[in-house]
Amino acid sequence: TTPVREWSRRCATVGAVKGAVIGLGLVIAAYMAEAVRGGLQAIPEGQHEAATALGLGYWRATAFIILPQALRIALPAITNEFIALIKNTTLVLIVSILDLLGIAQAALADPNWVGMNKEAYAFAGLLYWIGCFGLSRFAFALEQKRAKAEKH
Repeated sequence: TTPVREWSRRCATVGAVKGAVIGLGLVIAAYMAEAVRGGLQAIPEGQHEAATALGLGYWRATAFIILPQALRIALPAITNEFIALIKNTTLVLIVSILDLLGIAQAALADPNWVGMNKEAYAFAGLLYWIGCFGLSRFAFALEQKRAKAEKH
């Protein structure tokens, strides 16, 4: 068999869970990379020059001067991506993996839950809201802390 056929055979045997994790991971990684790239572009050229003037090489300047500033700038976008990741987990229902809404639907199939559709979906929505709101408040607190540190 050729290497291409072997590779395609292996890809075809990836399970639903692995496929969903790999796909969602690649999408989120691309968005995170874009957020960090935007943060890196927002760093003034003077920061690079200052690091060089201090005698720092490329890797040390990037690790200790450039990247920390870029991540602080990109923090709101990174937080938005984590919130989107939480919301996008419902997309894995397409490949028959149970997520929070899938669990609510499975519970509604139980005879003890007949007629409680609104309650099940309201509870699932409340859990999503708590997770997303908590992350957004955490990000807001980090931004406030950053703004306070920049004033001093």
